This record gives sequence, structure tokens and C-alpha cells, in this order.
Amino acid sequence: MKNRIFATLVALSLSLVAMAQWAPAGDNLKTHWGESIDPENVWPEYPRPIMERPEWDNLNGLWNYAIRPQGEPKPAEFDGQILVPFAVESSLSGVMKPLGPKNALWYERTFTVPSSWKGQRVLLHFGAVDWKADVWVNDVKVGTHKGGYSPFTFDITPALLRKGNNTLTVKVEDPSSEGWQPRGKQSERPWLLWYTTVSGIWQTVWMEPVGADHIVAVKNTPDIDRSELRIDAELCATGDCTIEARLYDADQLVASAKGLAGAELTLSVPNAKLWSPENPHLYDVEVTLIKGGKVVDRIKSYAAMRKISTKMGPDHIIRLQLNNEDYFQFGTLDQGYWPDGLYTAPCDEALAYDIIKTKELGFNMIRKHIKVEPARWYTHCDRIGMIVWQDMPSGDSTPAFVWREYFEGDELVRSAESEANFRREWQEIIDNLYSYPSICTWVTFNEGWGQFKTQEIAAWTKAYDPSRLVDQSSGGNHFTEGGDFLDLHNYPEPQMYLFDYKRATVLGEYGGIGYIIDEHRWKTNDRLNIPAKAEDANSATDLYEEYINILKGLIAKGFTAAVYTQITDVEMELNGMLTYDREVVKLDAERVRKLNQEVCNSFKKSE
Repeated sequence: MKNRIFATLVALSLSLVAMAQWAPAGDNLKTHWGESIDPENVWPEYPRPIMERPEWDNLNGLWNYAIRPQGEPKPAEFDGQILVPFAVESSLSGVMKPLGPKNALWYERTFTVPSSWKGQRVLLHFGAVDWKADVWVNDVKVGTHKGGYSPFTFDITPALLRKGNNTLTVKVEDPSSEGWQPRGKQSERPWLLWYTTVSGIWQTVWMEPVGADHIVAVKNTPDIDRSELRIDAELCATGDCTIEARLYDADQLVASAKGLAGAELTLSVPNAKLWSPENPHLYDVEVTLIKGGKVVDRIKSYAAMRKISTKMGPDHIIRLQLNNEDYFQFGTLDQGYWPDGLYTAPCDEALAYDIIKTKELGFNMIRKHIKVEPARWYTHCDRIGMIVWQDMPSGDSTPAFVWREYFEGDELVRSAESEANFRREWQEIIDNLYSYPSICTWVTFNEGWGQFKTQEIAAWTKAYDPSRLVDQSSGGNHFTEGGDFLDLHNYPEPQMYLFDYKRATVLGEYGGIGYIIDEHRWKTNDRLNIPAKAEDANSATDLYEEYINILKGLIAKGFTAAVYTQITDVEMELNGMLTYDREVVKLDAERVRKLNQEVCNSFKKSE
């Protein structure tokens, strides 16, 4: 009993020391979640729910950091401590300093490997690091990764010490807006619709043990027309292995299949419960790797039976369908920025909050705008019931182009290095997000930014993942063919200035109604981005209703989806339905919900 009390006091003492060493930096806007962070227990949730193992170790927390000119060796001394997984420019990192394109950001911490992992391989996972990461364990380089939006993994077993502390070192370089790499809204000079840069580790860092033979990834593909679920497991395995998949509805076994390693398994799912925002039903999946009659690896996953497609109606209008029924998709533009964490939500509750509010406001879709979220965000969408349009983060530069014409502008001519990197990062993003059923559309380009070889990129995306729709150019340079959408943008009110008989015509952005609430405003200059100003919640909601009535008329003429800008304020953009700190809903929520439900039900047949 005395030993237990002593251990508790030691743990409490260490926690108090950590809190004394860390505090949010700066005096800008904060969220209430950010104000209650425990640096000893930051982002403790399992980071990859789509493929879960029981044993893992979280490496988030306080690390040493230093900013040095590129080309210099690892510093002998560090500048202080940084709270991982928050970017160095963020308040919640405790640093809030710009990295700059000519500097390198160094991280270092020690860790121990649990004794129960003895004899197993140890995998080191990074949720995301922006942009280039070099990683060492005990001064042995274990790998390099380029790309700010996809997870990566290194097998660090050969570099580990048998006993005691191990040292993990990470070096990050990020050209940000000075480079050609995908970066979304980040800019070295934030203004209007460009936001603060995000450099370094911005998602969870963690370890897990696996056997020499193990499951690397799992792809789940539903086919409701055949009442089948296909499961393809990528393996690291030698010799004769067997892969087995089981599908459960709660605790009830629905289907199972077994085959040799490398084979795609097909599970029969008769009378499947179909996933939709109204009924987001998920099946549990268990995948097991067997060698020599023994289980050598087992992961838990989940899947949904759903289909996303298009179909021309008797009026010759092509409409989006969900599960073979016409379904109007109505959502919000979601930038995924936070005033204190920037790219990283303060906690998992905060990460889910925007999705929950979007659902409560009556929407059924989110367009994740030129950013990719942590894995848990997509799981929240799967469970809550929210369709996702996933953008490829923009990068490189914007060519001259003409709006409101199918195509009269110039496509960007990228360097060979820039083009190859775009293709690599886009494939990594799709591979990583493939099994999340909420994702129904891939958006390859936005408003002409970095747009190149448009039809080729859209065709590749469609061929690589034929189970989803492709929006080849949201509000940018249009072609008469390619992809599944003709995607128009118009601010502030909805307009349909083009129509396509071969593709679904959608309104990829409109709106931007906003007003200023000073106590919930990002501190910056007065050059603000508000396409449609309102004085208060009532006038903002009145204007919102006016735009909804316009949209309804355009739905009758051919729109089959629409995206309202936007769910929250972001830095200088004060056109959100919520304030940037998520403390105030700036429109009348109940009126908005009723209006949105009318739009979402546009294609539903009357009872």
C-alpha cells in the first residue's frame, strides 16, 4: 500500500513539473480545450482506429527542440521544450516561433521499450510531419519521409538498445509557401485566405510491437450490388501464411473468409445494413494472419456497406446517388484550423466537435478543404454519419486561367520533381484513407491552384479507386470531359452559370456570410475576408435563408450537391457559422437546421 501511494505521489510530482515547464505561448485566441491540456497526457487515444492492435506506446509529450540553419549538424544544446504533436508555430506547442524555409527544426527525446515486447519487431509511427523528416534512433538513421499529410512508419528494431533508454532524434525541413510541395492554405505571409504555416510534427508519434510476419495495411471495399465486402490485406510475411477475415454486427458473426497470403478475400453480406448519414451502420472486422497453424498477428478494423455513384434521371439531369438512390449532398467547407493548435485540434473531443456541430446544423457532408486530417477524424465521420469530400492539398503555383468557361486558361507546367512529388503524395493520401467509408469523393484540384494535366490526374484517380467519385477541378479550370463533376464556385449567393449533361453539376463553394464578434476574433490586421457581411445572428440567418431559397431553385434546374463556406472562422476569414474558438454559433442554429434539412431532402420521395 505504501509503495502504491509513493508511486502515485511520484507520478503527480512529475506531472506538476511537466506542467510548470509548459504553457500555451502567446496571447492570441485560445479554445477552452487548449486551456486544459495535460502535457503528460496529450492525445492519449489510439491513433489508427481503422487498424488497431492491443499493444502500443504513445510518444506524445514534451520533447527537446532547437531551430538551426539548414546544413548544420545536430545541436549540442537545445533551445527548450516543445509539446508534441503541435506544430512549432502553434500556441499549444509552447514555442510559437516560425521555422522559416531556410532553417531546420530538431527534436529529441528518450524512450524505453516495454519488456513485454522482447523478441518482437518495433515499429515507429508518425501520424504526419510537415514536410521532410529525417529520423534517427540512437544516432542510427532509420529513414526519411517527404510529405506533410500522410503517416509513415520505420522498423527501428535494429537500432534499439537491449536495455535502458533509447534516444529518438528527428530533423524537419519545411519550405512552406516558398516551395512547390502540397501545403494547403499555409503561407509565410498570412493574409485574407492564407493562414499561419505549420511545420514539424503535427500528429501523434507512437510505437507498436509486431512479429516478423505481420499485417501492414488492410483495404476494405464494399459492393452492395453483389452483397459483398472485399478485404485485401498487405502483408510483411515469408513462407506459407494464411489470412482470415471475420465480419461482425455487434457480437454476431455475419461472414468469414480465408485464403492464402496475398489473396483478396470476399465476404458475402446478405441483407446488409447500409451506411448513410441517417443510419451510419458500421460492421466490426477482424483480420488474422496465421503461419504454421499459429496466429502471428491480428488486427481489429471496421467497414460499412455503402455505394456512391451518379445516375441520369428521366429529366436528363445527372444526380449523385447514395446506395442507388438520388441523394442531395449538402455540406460545409471545413479548413481544419484551430486558433491554438493550427493544424492540430487540442484534443480528440475537439476534433469531433466540428463534425457534431455540422450534423446538428442539418448538413450531411463535409468538404475537407485542401488539408488531410488525422485518422481519428475520419473515424468520427464514419461513426457520426458524415459524407466527406477529400481535397488534395494544393501546392506549387497558380497559372493564369479564365473562370466561368469550360477551359480557356493555361494549365501549370510543373517541374519534373514537383509533378512526381504530387503524384506520390496523392497516392499515399488515397492509400491511407481508402478504407474510411465516409469518404465518397476525391477532389484533385481547387480553383486552378497547382492544376496540371487535369484530365490525366483525374483519370488516374478514378482508375486507382473506382469505388468513389472524382471531382477533377473544384471551381478551377474546367474541361468538357473528365471526372464525375462539373464543380462551380460563386460568392456570395448561389449561381449556376454552367451546366453539364454528362456529369453531375455541383456548387463546390458559395456563401461566406459572417460578422465580427471581437472577443472571439483572431488578433490580426483589419484586412478581413467576409464575402457577405451581417450585423448580428438574425440578419446573418435571414441572408442565409435568402441564399437557401436561391439554391432550392437551382436544385430544380440541376444542382445535385452544394458546399457552404464555412463551418468556422479561420484567422482573418470571419465568415464561419461558428467563431474560430468554437465558443459561439453565429447564426440561429434551429432555423439553419430546418433550412438545411429541406435542402438535404430535396430528392426524397414524399411518403
